[in-house]
Amino acid sequence: MKITFPYMGTTLAYKKFLDLLGHETISPPKPNQRTFDLGVKYSPEFACFPLKVITGSYLEAVEQGAEVIVTSGGHGPCRAGFYGELHRKILHSMGYDVDVIVIDSIRRDFKTVMQNIRRIKGKNSWRKLLWAARLTYRLIKALDDFEMQIQTKAAYEVSKGDCWRTWDKIQGILENIWTDRELEAAQKRCQKIIDQIPIREVPEEEKIRIGIVGEIYVVMESSVNMQIEKVLGDFGCEVRRSHYLSQWLDDNVMPKFLGKSREEEILKKGEKYIQIQIGGHAKETMGHIVDYRDQGFDGVIHLMPFGCLPELVCQSIMPKAMEELNIPVLTIALDEQTGIANNLTRIEAFIDLIKNKKRKRISRAG
Repeated sequence: MKITFPYMGTTLAYKKFLDLLGHETISPPKPNQRTFDLGVKYSPEFACFPLKVITGSYLEAVEQGAEVIVTSGGHGPCRAGFYGELHRKILHSMGYDVDVIVIDSIRRDFKTVMQNIRRIKGKNSWRKLLWAARLTYRLIKALDDFEMQIQTKAAYEVSKGDCWRTWDKIQGILENIWTDRELEAAQKRCQKIIDQIPIREVPEEEKIRIGIVGEIYVVMESSVNMQIEKVLGDFGCEVRRSHYLSQWLDDNVMPKFLGKSREEEILKKGEKYIQIQIGGHAKETMGHIVDYRDQGFDGVIHLMPFGCLPELVCQSIMPKAMEELNIPVLTIALDEQTGIANNLTRIEAFIDLIKNKKRKRISRAG
């Protein structure tokens, strides 16, 4: 069967896992204006932006022959929990006989998750499935580690664009691994390439570190967030996201007996501002802001799909949090009508404010 999946961040890991199991995979193209137009046309008007983009992405994959969609689910009041069923209905109403396999957290619905995993496993042995899962997990860990290094070095690169060209090269190298031995060799090669990127020396006290928080799709997918990580790198800022694929797997797939997950620590930090789970990543958003303050970050950018209720709740709490935590936060709402030029101006002003504040602090200390 021909299988596709959502486009979120890099699709390399999703494709690799299914390829290792012998499936014929169809990678959806990176979301662009046509993707947005298709999603807006065939999705409910008041659906959130991620649902619309994913709708358009699925339609483009179905045009290429996709028969099955594998995706993750959601829980709580957030509408992400309905994405799978809604996308199935949209595609069927358009005449596409496409199956949708939704993988939720194994900790919440073990029986259903195992049924869906068996469908993905097909005729493969459980041993092969576990081997493919382990290799893919190691690949995801490597990708996230390299991406974090790129997000740091991009702030200090001598030649503009070097880091992100290197990131594209790294993904191309890791795309061609099929065994543990090949992965180990590829990791060494990729690390060597990253180490060779020329960077400027900047005093530690002058470095600017920005955390990105918010709803997982708009945080991870550059095509819908104005390539904010590149933008911040061009402004001389180190960047960290609140969401990485390896962390999501650790929080939702790995057995709890292996140790306390990072998610539990973040949720604990967010309890002062949101006591209960209200859906989406609202509580994590507040917890990550506290965590970034604790790590000494200089500011936070909060990304939210326009109309996303959990993130709207966070936005209403931001003034109080900024005052208590003494860390600036810029909220940016994203949808199909987002004005890029306006938001780039807001980001630039935000970074200038942080830099000026830091210069004054350094001046007083000197």
